[in-house]
Amino acid sequence: MTTNDTTSDDARSQTPVTIITNSARFVLGQIVATPGALALLQATGRSAASLLARHMHGDWGDTCQDDSALNELAITDGSRIMSVYRLVDAEKLKATPKQKRAHLPTVWVITDGTNDAGQREVTTLLLPEDY
Repeated sequence: MTTNDTTSDDARSQTPVTIITNSARFVLGQIVATPGALALLQATGRSAASLLARHMHGDWGDTCQDDSALNELAITDGSRIMSVYRLVDAEKLKATPKQKRAHLPTVWVITDGTNDAGQREVTTLLLPEDY
């Protein structure tokens, strides 16, 4: 039997990833990403799965104190949750003044607020300029 497999080599080489945890602080829902975020992750060698794992466990990345506090509240009140991940090593992040960190390669992870049924439906990985 022959098949016409039109899947590209790139698509075949990307192994699906499953995150298994019993300590997630909220449900991610469907996960989507913008083309720009996917390109930046690939260019920096970073994993979307690692960012999603940090996000769902309450590591908000490089958010300010106010945004971190809002995220903590959002877990219980159902509003949106946003994390900011700078795709550089820890030393470079520490060496960069907070007011200049927006110039670093950055991916946002945003989980929408809950719907009328109290469920979070979508988490999006995106670049700040995609917002």
